[in-house]
Amino acid sequence: MRWINDFIRLFFPRNCIVCGTPLVDGEEELCTACLLSLPEVHTANSNENLVERRLRGRVPVQHATALLVFHRKNSTQTILHQIKYSSNQKLAHIMGRQLGLHIAQSGQFDDVDIIVPVPLHRRKERRRGYNQSLLLCRGLAQTFERPIADGILVRTRHTESQTHKNRIERLENMKGVFAVTDPKALQGKHILLVDDVITTGATTEACYAALSSVDGLRVSIAALAVSGDT
Repeated sequence: MRWINDFIRLFFPRNCIVCGTPLVDGEEELCTACLLSLPEVHTANSNENLVERRLRGRVPVQHATALLVFHRKNSTQTILHQIKYSSNQKLAHIMGRQLGLHIAQSGQFDDVDIIVPVPLHRRKERRRGYNQSLLLCRGLAQTFERPIADGILVRTRHTESQTHKNRIERLENMKGVFAVTDPKALQGKHILLVDDVITTGATTEACYAALSSVDGLRVSIAALAVSGDT
């Protein structure tokens, strides 16, 4: 079978999604050089945790972290766009596994009971074909072994894109957007809420507003990326 794979790669080479160089055996979507040079956050155990700073005074989380720092036109943006707009579901699983390793190694999330993806509205999910946060969760659960509760947090109405809105506009856009379908299933639990990217934190804040009504619930946050531009 190896010569068949070599023949296929000769005419249909697999290239790194960041730098474009041909991938070799054992590499998936990203070459080793790009994977090792990704702009990681490295702040899960730090007082300078970028995600916690973004949410401070707004969302009383147990712990919060992200794997990568997002800046416009950096490699993180390429990865996010591949996952979100280019249907690169395999990359979402790969990066989810990396996020899971990051979380497991920090030791701060050891008592998490359930992984909960930030939901898309059903109309947007039908159009896109998937929820990128759920794909990240599936990869994450392979390296941070916890059950995924998909559908327990839902988006009750369709909202305009957040991309070109400022912080105040994003907060207004997200008011009352989320709801918990089975509060009893979350009572007394510690959940890990997972999103693809945190920019102003408006989506996270709106999710927490819905979750905060559940008795005894503790919430931690994990994202593939956090914006360093805001």
